[in-house]
Amino acid sequence: MYSFKSKVRYSETDRDGKLTLEAMIDYFQDCSTFQSEELGLGIPYLKEHHMVWVLSAWQIVIEASPKLCDEIEIGTLPYGFKGFLGYRNFFLKDSEGNFLARANSIWTLLNTDDMRPARPTEEMKEGYVPEEKLPMEYAPRKIELPEHGKKQEEILVKPHHIDSNNHVNNGQYVRIAMEYLPAGFEIRELRAEYKKQAVLHDVIITIVYEKEDGYVIALCDSEEQPYAVVEFTGGRNT
Repeated sequence: MYSFKSKVRYSETDRDGKLTLEAMIDYFQDCSTFQSEELGLGIPYLKEHHMVWVLSAWQIVIEASPKLCDEIEIGTLPYGFKGFLGYRNFFLKDSEGNFLARANSIWTLLNTDDMRPARPTEEMKEGYVPEEKLPMEYAPRKIELPEHGKKQEEILVKPHHIDSNNHVNNGQYVRIAMEYLPAGFEIRELRAEYKKQAVLHDVIITIVYEKEDGYVIALCDSEEQPYAVVEFTGGRNT
C-alpha cells in the first residue's frame, strides 16, 4: 500500500465547503502516480518502454465528504494483473483512519507504437506487488444505458481537457458529465466506463439518461458512439 497525507484546500471545495468529487479523483490519480514514480515505474519508465496505462473503469463509493482544512489520507494498492489489465484500489480516510471513500479501478496497458494492448513487464510485476483488495461491493465494469436519453449541446475538446498522453483526461469526462446533474444532487457512488479516446478538436455529444436513483451520462462522438459513460447514483439533498 502507498499513501500520503494532505489537508483539504479551499480550491478543492464546493459551495458547501466539502471536497469535490473532481478533487477526490485528482487525489487518487496523483496517489498512483506518486507510487509509480517512487518505484521507478512512472512516466520516464513508460516512455522508455513505449507504454502507457489507460484507465478503463472507475467505481468510487463515497461514505462521507471531508470539509475545508480537514486532515486526510489518500492511499492506493494494486491487487492484481490479468493479461494486459491492472487492478487497483484507492481510499480516502479522515485523520482518525476512518474510511471516507473507497474506489476500484481497472487499467489497460498499451504499447504506444501501435496502441495495442501490452503485457506488464517483469519490473512492473515485481514493483506492483498484489495486495488484498479493499472490502466493498464491487460493481460490474460495464454500464448499461437506460432508454430515452436527452441529447445536449456539443462540446469541442480544447487544450485544457488534454493530459500528458495527448487525449482527454479521465477526470475531465467526469467534470463534463457532472455539469448535467441537477442542483442539489448528492453523489453517493460514481461509475465510469471508458471506451475510446477523444483527442484535441474532437466533438463530444452529451446524452443524459435519468434513472430511479440517479443519472447515466454518455459522452459520445459525432456518430453517438461513447467515448465514456458516467453513472451517478445518489439523491437530492434534504
